[in-house]
Amino acid sequence: MWGPGTRSYPARREHPEADSPIRTPFQRDRDRIVHSKAFRRLKHKTQVFVAPEGDHYRTRLTHTLEACFISRTVSRALGLNEDLTEAIGLGHDLGHPPFGHIGEEVLDEALSEHGRTFKHNEHSLRVVEVLEGEMGGLNLTEQVRDGILRHTGPDKPGTLEGRVVRIVDRVAYINHDIDDAVRAGILSEGDLPAAEIELLGATGPERVDSLVRDMVERSREAGDIVQSDEVGGAMLRLRKFMFDRVYLGEEARGEQERAR
Repeated sequence: MWGPGTRSYPARREHPEADSPIRTPFQRDRDRIVHSKAFRRLKHKTQVFVAPEGDHYRTRLTHTLEACFISRTVSRALGLNEDLTEAIGLGHDLGHPPFGHIGEEVLDEALSEHGRTFKHNEHSLRVVEVLEGEMGGLNLTEQVRDGILRHTGPDKPGTLEGRVVRIVDRVAYINHDIDDAVRAGILSEGDLPAAEIELLGATGPERVDSLVRDMVERSREAGDIVQSDEVGGAMLRLRKFMFDRVYLGEEARGEQERAR
């Protein structure tokens, strides 16, 4: 055990509420996210491909679940607040558009004509603060909203649990998108960078296990959520490979007009 994690009480909400006798504030946040319309819509949002044929390709919903459960594993190993981790993990992509990075890029280009930008993390926060809920917003705790906003971008979350989700988000999508790209015939196993695969593992489960163990071990030593230079660097190089070959590659660009 490492801990302690973020305390569940007192809840810090924009509009104060009485505590529940049976659920922590972060459990209530989790339930509000899961029961939201935005969460249900995730099942229709593809990760990378516009209209993949077959039932086995990931959607934004399956990515969210994978990232959430891996994050809980890390938080449990470190003695952090699992309820907070789960709420952030389930809510982090509520505002992500379909078609992955290409979809986000298309929306950003459209808004640039009006002097604005589109960032999915900022829109995810807008979903829970403005668009969802009968009275305008879900009134989530400050810690969950911080984790949703800062799961990507230049600023790290203020909680250790949020920092877990920030790293695990990449762990999850890099590895499951490799699986989907191979299934779609965009990549073959032989295309993957040899040095990184040798270090992290030949299969998706092996790579996830290597990345999770490294994060837990190094975080225990550092007192913060970190990766080793060797393993973290390999993950970033694998991520760059996926951007070059898959997320922004020829196949994805070929579907860009369909996304528009």
